[in-house]
Amino acid sequence: MPTLPWHAGELALQSRTGALAKMDDVGRRVIRDYMPDQHREFFAQLPFVVLGAVSPDGRAWATLRAGLPGFLDSPQPRRLDLAIAREAADPADAGLADGSAIGLLGIDLATRRRNRMNGVLRHDAGHISHIDVTQSFGNCPRYIQQRTVAFTRDPGEQPAIAPRTLHALDERARALVANADAFFVASYVDLPGQGRQVDVSHRGGKPGFVRIDADGGMTIPDFPGNLFFNTLGNIMINPVAGITFVDFDTGELLQMSGRADLTLDAPEVAAFQGAERLWRFIPEVIVRREQALPLRWTPKENGAAPSALLTGDWKQAADRMHAEASGTYQAGSAAPAQARAFRTR
Repeated sequence: MPTLPWHAGELALQSRTGALAKMDDVGRRVIRDYMPDQHREFFAQLPFVVLGAVSPDGRAWATLRAGLPGFLDSPQPRRLDLAIAREAADPADAGLADGSAIGLLGIDLATRRRNRMNGVLRHDAGHISHIDVTQSFGNCPRYIQQRTVAFTRDPGEQPAIAPRTLHALDERARALVANADAFFVASYVDLPGQGRQVDVSHRGGKPGFVRIDADGGMTIPDFPGNLFFNTLGNIMINPVAGITFVDFDTGELLQMSGRADLTLDAPEVAAFQGAERLWRFIPEVIVRREQALPLRWTPKENGAAPSALLTGDWKQAADRMHAEASGTYQAGSAAPAQARAFRTR
């Protein structure tokens, strides 16, 4: 690309980690305004895609849409066709109007491969047609739990159960979040002279890596990654996000839109093994969509992400903070040597 693809929020976080010069070079090499052939072939094999959209009221939403492999097709490097229909039941659907900025994540849970793209959604004859590519790049496979996928119905068949709006996380929603090892997050920024840039990403960890706080918000550790800081860089500039949890056993989606903020330095950051920073999400609109997806996922044997296994958990972090407060903590005692080495990378 002729100019550096990073915006001010991404640059600020790259600067804090001492990676500014490195990412200047990386950005110019790997962030493209077209999809390489391997990405185009990859998208065509997928049975579902993750989309990030912004509704007219400015809310960010993450959603998943399914189709038989081939429902995504790239006839040329700067275009991705989407054979998906509008879904009024999906709170993200309001952000899928013609000309809307959109984020897209293609992810294969069985192989841990994933590629990202953002661009502008286009319609033809009043229907969703394709995305004009603005940025395209690959992502590392870390923190993805391996799962195989199977269809349970025709992907064109809509669920019979109507969506339900929740005033707060109920017991069922809390259980889904508390046991999750993955979720998807959408964020965006409006850049002067460049327009809106929407991103959608995967976040993974050991089951329970998302903590539900007393105020109904969530605290999430941010582990070492590719240093792009697309999501957190967006949040630094525009503190909103959309989070979606998938019930891989039932196809249910728990979609939330709300506020977000970063915690760059705090005792909890140091206490949570593997975390480099934390961020908070406060849901303001919560929608449960039962059987939203015609897919079911089965965990693969020994499919836990090795990188996730090297991270801590909230109980361990709380115990470590308590020990430090009482003066009984010994450095390095809260985690195995392998995990401590991972922490220092």
